[in-house]
Amino acid sequence: MPETKARPSTSSKVGAVMLLMAMVMLGVFPIDVVLPSFPSLSRHFGTSPSDIALSVSLFAVGISLSQLLIGPLSDALGRKNLLLAGMAVAIAGALGCVWATDYGYFLLFRVVQAVGCGCFVLSQALVQDLFVGQERDRLRILMVTASGVCISLSPLAGTLLQEWLDWPGSFYIFSALAALVFLKALVSLDNPPRPLATQRIQVFKAYRQLCSHFSFMAYWLICAIVFACHFSFIVVSPLIFMEQLQMDSYQFSLTLLLYGAAYVLGGTLAGVLNKRMPSTTQIVTGLCLILFAGLTMALLASLYGLTPATVLVPMIICTAGTTITRPAATSRAMELFAEYAGTSASAGNTLIFISGGLISALVNLSPYDLQSTLALSFVVLSSAGLALNASINRRARVASLA
Repeated sequence: MPETKARPSTSSKVGAVMLLMAMVMLGVFPIDVVLPSFPSLSRHFGTSPSDIALSVSLFAVGISLSQLLIGPLSDALGRKNLLLAGMAVAIAGALGCVWATDYGYFLLFRVVQAVGCGCFVLSQALVQDLFVGQERDRLRILMVTASGVCISLSPLAGTLLQEWLDWPGSFYIFSALAALVFLKALVSLDNPPRPLATQRIQVFKAYRQLCSHFSFMAYWLICAIVFACHFSFIVVSPLIFMEQLQMDSYQFSLTLLLYGAAYVLGGTLAGVLNKRMPSTTQIVTGLCLILFAGLTMALLASLYGLTPATVLVPMIICTAGTTITRPAATSRAMELFAEYAGTSASAGNTLIFISGGLISALVNLSPYDLQSTLALSFVVLSSAGLALNASINRRARVASLA
């Protein structure tokens, strides 16, 4: 898609950044705010905390599947139309969760909410549409950092909502915030649809080109790998801190504030590295930090067992690696097919969320203790990411000599 035809107009770049930050917040809100409500949800629906944790993994898979359509359709119909439709569906799903009469219906409406939340993948396409060069890179670093801060603050917000409104509170607040962002997008974005004949041709052509391009898929796989490390920890963190270490919801929320501090630290470091080294070196640096985090967690677990420090110290290192790697790999992937920004973001984020959902489910269902499983997954995943990056560089060298 030519960028000149897909560029949404906003009143100012400040307004565009505000909209993007709101989309980032809403993208993590449905997952992380509900974490302190695991025990309450478990009691309400008469199921185990592990089943509630699996509902989070299912939510990630639901988002990923919806993105397969939302991204390419936004290239054809416009970002605004798909964003508005997605938020409407997400609001309906969130309210359905509150009104669900049993756990089966709750899962169904969580999937509906996830399908609607798939529209937040368009934040990456909007970055590609509205910004250029290092401005894009800096904004992507800011978005990943903001995502981490929201993740760390969300459990505390969820704890307060749990105290005031019980578990339905997070779903009501999400619906209210999504309605406000709906209105902001309605007023500030302007992206008219394209002719239907052109839509059909470009959707299939874009996916065929993207899926056959090795470097494009490899860069998004690297993003998926680092996201899976983060998401696996988020899914099992209530089980580790609240169930195994017997923390209450406030202690759990305050513990995760340190996790948010790691995102700020990682974002600051990523901003410095973005000015001083190429993105390929940033990717390697971040992946090596994740590998080191896995080895550190395994060592601390063997020496001191399960404690808050033996989990959080490696996770802070891992988070710094995630914040460095993910924006650099995303920019490299998105630059390869700038004309199909929506489809590119859709393909990549679908891969990210499917990987995150499936890997977190495997970690949650592992017969071994969660700490050792997390450590092993970090080592294996970061090693795979380093191998992928080496393969990309090797192919580039061969192509340059040809």
